[in-house]
Amino acid sequence: MAGRVAAVSRNETYSFSKPNHGSITLLAGLGVEGDVHAGETIRHQFRMTYEPDLPNLRQVHLMHEELFDRLALKGFQVSAGQLGENVTTRGVDLLGLPTGALLRLGDEAVLEVTGLRNPCAKINDFRAGLLAEVFTIDPVSGDFTFTSGVMAVVRRGGTVRPGDAVEVELPPPPHRPLERV
Repeated sequence: MAGRVAAVSRNETYSFSKPNHGSITLLAGLGVEGDVHAGETIRHQFRMTYEPDLPNLRQVHLMHEELFDRLALKGFQVSAGQLGENVTTRGVDLLGLPTGALLRLGDEAVLEVTGLRNPCAKINDFRAGLLAEVFTIDPVSGDFTFTSGVMAVVRRGGTVRPGDAVEVELPPPPHRPLERV
């Protein structure tokens, strides 16, 4: 599987959306340089209050640009960075990846996928009704899956820019499906 980076975003302060930039620097074991969610331990504002010492499995948020296409068909105009992601991709089945998949971005950076993004209710403050559009329900089992991207940790740092290639390396089988982190 190969795709490309469509956009990169970061924000130094807690805010739902993140402004786009010409490049971001990924720091091994930490996340996106200059992003409020970078760090070895949890940086999610709500979760820090009750799990402050847990490892940060949400160092980098990746979202597939194809989600924006699907949301547009339902009347929601969303663009890169607006849902808080750091890396927006095109042509990569992020939601189909197993836990532990490696993503090579550009010439240097390597991310390890840790799980699904668990969107919070603030998404409805951004666009009313949007939360209901970023998960799917299996009609047979009733199980639901989040569709608002994946989370990853930085295994090897580097600079990432729009247009960079994204290459996927699957872990050895058996593959573990993504769960929310």
